[in-house]
This record gives sequence, structure tokens and C-alpha cells, in this order.
Amino acid sequence: MTTTPAAHLMIDNDELTVRVVAVSEMENNVYLITSKSSGEQVLIDAADNFNRIREFVESAADEDLDGASARLSTVITTHSHWDHIRALPATVQHFEPHTVAGHDDVEAIDEQEGVSIAQAVVGGETLRFEGFELEVISLVGHTPGSITLVLRGDSEEATPTILFTGDSLFPGGVGKTNSPEDFKQLLHDVRTKIFDAFDDNTIVLPGHGQHTTLGADRDNLDEWEARGW
Repeated sequence: MTTTPAAHLMIDNDELTVRVVAVSEMENNVYLITSKSSGEQVLIDAADNFNRIREFVESAADEDLDGASARLSTVITTHSHWDHIRALPATVQHFEPHTVAGHDDVEAIDEQEGVSIAQAVVGGETLRFEGFELEVISLVGHTPGSITLVLRGDSEEATPTILFTGDSLFPGGVGKTNSPEDFKQLLHDVRTKIFDAFDDNTIVLPGHGQHTTLGADRDNLDEWEARGW
């Protein structure tokens, strides 16, 4: 991972870049995808510190587009927990983006931050942008409406598939749940919708901390189930 003035550069190919910056005392990861062909940008989780997010978006545009016009078209929220949405009102007010979140979390987002989500997704949708697509996967358990976003890889560019998993999947385990039933549901969803569907080289970009690959944890699923977290 390369560090640039615009923060950490994770993917850089002919089509797009993927960048990440950590904000807040909880080290929340904020991700930004920038299309080099169109200048369209998508932000994932406007977690906190709007001024840092604004600088992040603008600096990435300067670095990635060689002066071409850029626009933050969409902000996607992976789940409704307070630490992932504190900068959402200011981000929406400043950039006026389209907003997306999981259907069963939109009410909680509105209640906490006063942001009415424009597009509620349930999993199975493909969000199309000018230069890339993101597939939506529902992972129930950390919150009722938690979602993961899939950026498919490009074999010609030797770019792996990327999963933006929010707080549903981390290196070493699934996200925190509030009951054994929620844990069982989340582990089931992660096993069947993530590990059964993607190969070992798939990169996991979580809501906090370091990234990993599915291959690093594929053999640990039974251990997670046995320990119950």
C-alpha cells in the first residue's frame, strides 16, 4: 500500500484508484473509488471528521485525474452504527451526493443523523457508475441492514476483487453481534455469500484496521463457529 499526500493508495490501474484514510479515535476506514475515465467518485462510509474527508476527496481528484474534472456522485454507508455516519450530514450538505445504505438500516441512520437515504438496497443490486460497478451483498447480524460492496477484479490488469465489508468481516473473525442468533446468522451469511463465492486472492477492506484476504482466514471458519465470535 502506497502512501501519497491524498492518503493510502490501495489500487491503481488504468481504470480507477481505491484509496483509504482512517478518521476518528476509533480509526474508522473511509474508502474512496475514483474513475480515471469519468472523474466520478464514490465514498464508502462518511465516518467522522468531515474536513479530513473533504481534503481526502479533493486531493485524490488532483492526484488521480491530472486536472480533469471530478465529482463525488455517491456516498454509500455500510451500516448504521454511529461511528460510521458522523460525517454523513456534512458530506451530504457539501457534495450533494446520491446516498445508499441497506434497507433495514436507513431508519436508524435518519434517526441518528437526520439524513434521509435516497436508495435503500437489500442485496443483489448492482450499482453502476461511469467507469466501474459495485455489487451489493447483504450480511445480516452486525446490524440488520449491513451490506458489503464488491468491486470485481480485472484479470488483464492483474487486479483482485475487493470486498468493502464494513464491520461484518475483519481479519480473524466476523463483526460484533449482540446475541448468539445474530452471530449464527452473520457467520452463515459470511460463509455462504463471501467465502463460498470468492477466491482466496479476494481482498477484504474492513471498517477498521488492516485489510486481509479471504485465503488468510478460509480455514478458520470452523474455529470462529466453535468459539462463538
